[in-house]
Amino acid sequence: MARYIGPKTKIARKFGEAIYGPDKNFERKNYPPGQHGNNRRRKTSEYGVQLKEKQKAKYTYGVLEKQFSNLFKKATRHKGITGEVLLGLLESRLDNVVYRLGIAPTRAAARQLVSHRHILVDGSIVNIPSYQVKPGQLVGVREKSKSLEVIADSLANSKVHQFSWLEWDRDTFTGKFLNVPERSEIPENIKEQLIVELYSK
Repeated sequence: MARYIGPKTKIARKFGEAIYGPDKNFERKNYPPGQHGNNRRRKTSEYGVQLKEKQKAKYTYGVLEKQFSNLFKKATRHKGITGEVLLGLLESRLDNVVYRLGIAPTRAAARQLVSHRHILVDGSIVNIPSYQVKPGQLVGVREKSKSLEVIADSLANSKVHQFSWLEWDRDTFTGKFLNVPERSEIPENIKEQLIVELYSK
C-alpha cells in the first residue's frame, strides 16, 4: 500500500503552511526549503500555481497521484461543482473520517489504524483507508482496540463537535457520518478551482 513517508516539515515549508498540523520545526523555518530558501523571487507560472494546489491537496489528504486522478474522474461524473465534489469525496474517505472524529491525531495515524483493522464501519471491520463512507454510516473503534493509548490520547484532545457533518458518542466510541460536508464547512485551505483548471488542460 503506497503512501508518502518522506520528511513532512519540508513539504509544509514548500507550501508555506502547516498542512500536517502543528509543527514546531515549521514555525521556526516557515520559508521554502533548499539553499536559497527565502531569497527566491522567481515568478511562478499559471501551470505552476495550479500544480502546487493539486500537490497540496494530495499531501494534505495523504493520496498519491493515481488515486487522486481517479477521484477527480469520479468527481466529474457527479452532479454539482467538480472541485467541491472532489473535496467532498476526499472528506468521505474512511481514514479522513477517522481523523475528523478525533480517533487519530493525524491522517497518517488514522490510515494506520484502519489498515491494522482497529476500525469498524456499521459493525464490520474495514481495513481500506480509501473506503468511501456514505451518509448515515457508523464509524467506530473495535472493542479490543478501545484501550489503545494512541486512540485514548487523541480522543482526550479531540474537537469533533466543531464538524457539523459528524456526530460522536463517547460512550460507545462510535461516530456517525451525517452527510458529505459543504465546501464552506471544510476547513482546509485548498483552492479546488485551480485543480479543476489543471485537469481541464
